[in-house]
Amino acid sequence: MHYKNGREAKNGDKVILFPSYGLPVVGILYDATAGNDYCNGKLAPASANDPCPNLKECLHLDDVLAVVNEANVRAGMDEAQKALAGCAAAFSGPAPVQQ
Repeated sequence: MHYKNGREAKNGDKVILFPSYGLPVVGILYDATAGNDYCNGKLAPASANDPCPNLKECLHLDDVLAVVNEANVRAGMDEAQKALAGCAAAFSGPAPVQQ
């Protein structure tokens, strides 16, 4: 199982789903099984209508935060860095994510 950028996908990963429709969804990957990158697994919070992500449309949250952080450092955006740190802290554990 691999994400869009080739990184290995594992249950429990924090991911961002970039669907071909609607807004991005942040969640925790669970119930994914090896050997399938398409409509594999679910994103928390658990409910009857969980998104069923194509892993090829997802990136690991750490990868996205690293890119944003690097861009902010290069731009010298202190306030943006503080906001990013707050965002990272908010996702340090499973939390409900609204779409």
